[in-house]
Amino acid sequence: MLGVELAWQLKTAGLAWKPQLGDRFAIPDRDLDDEVFVLSNMTIQVHDRPEGRIIGFNGTTEWALDDVELDEALWLPREDQLRELLGGTFRSLHKDQDTHTVRTELLGRPQDFTAPTAEEAYAAALLHLLAVAL
Repeated sequence: MLGVELAWQLKTAGLAWKPQLGDRFAIPDRDLDDEVFVLSNMTIQVHDRPEGRIIGFNGTTEWALDDVELDEALWLPREDQLRELLGGTFRSLHKDQDTHTVRTELLGRPQDFTAPTAEEAYAAALLHLLAVAL
């Protein structure tokens, strides 16, 4: 699973979150850094309010939270979501004994991104892509 620090780097680089059922997220800076939440139909939902979008906790296990603004939440994209965000630049994922390497190609130039996990390798490639897009 993608860590909070790398997810924060993606958000800072401009990655926008369009919440969908099953998305994982964290709520940093509220003593909940180690907690991972999942959007679902019953317990955690996104609501549109006049003041903006919020994530509502519907009174089950997250009793201490009523809601948080969407901007306060930090999306923790899954491996498949990161791969999809790379779009047509994605070429391959290769696993060695202790590392994963994602190969992308942009404007005819291949580039490799190696990390301990597939999610981290995809995130590194996406960070590069976001930086190039600026």
